[in-house]
Amino acid sequence: MTMNEKSDLDYEKEHVHKVYDKIATHFSDTRYKPWPVVERFLNSLPVGAVGFDIGCGNGKYQKVNPNIYLIGSDRCEKLVQIGYKLGPMVVADGLHVPHPTDRSDFALSIAVIHHFSNEERRLQAVQEVLRVVRKGGKALFFVWALEQRNSRRGFSENGPQDVHVPWVLKRQYEYPNAKPEELKGHHPDENVAYQRYYHLFKKGELSELVQKAGGKLLEDGYDRDNWWAIVEKL
Repeated sequence: MTMNEKSDLDYEKEHVHKVYDKIATHFSDTRYKPWPVVERFLNSLPVGAVGFDIGCGNGKYQKVNPNIYLIGSDRCEKLVQIGYKLGPMVVADGLHVPHPTDRSDFALSIAVIHHFSNEERRLQAVQEVLRVVRKGGKALFFVWALEQRNSRRGFSENGPQDVHVPWVLKRQYEYPNAKPEELKGHHPDENVAYQRYYHLFKKGELSELVQKAGGKLLEDGYDRDNWWAIVEKL
């Protein structure tokens, strides 16, 4: 590992991994409804299809289609502990997942690639998703968009692409074992904000990236402040 690679990994540990370890329970409690494009993709798959959800979070997509078999993985151990009851899940880094090459019918990467801190690592993350998919199989990618003019976050095409986005952790999650009276009397009144790193993708950037990684772009679009792409493994 070079010094630059170590620096990038350390940065992600500080501004992505440690943050999700801290906010996992609160984050999971806000992530329960499938996004329509992901739901449509999963329900379009043939009966018996086997796939991987790389960066699965709390596993909310495990039960969308009972006629397929979905194996999840996530870098955050606490999210895996929360979600494993929904289906098979393992703890794994997105650049080195413990899945065989060219074996799955499909793969998901939902709101993951934008957490890698440089273009090379984002490319590697896409390549790793495509690695596990068989020739002719499909992968669906979602990333946060730079163009979010109607969002409360205020991002736009003229703004920076590499940003920190706060997650405001409510006090009951910061102190999960505290009694209500203890929260009121002995802890600060303010909720705590943890800063997560994001690379905001500009229009066309995700589509270019998945093709650079060796995939065939089948479909792409914009949904809920995200860019998405469906890719075929060549």
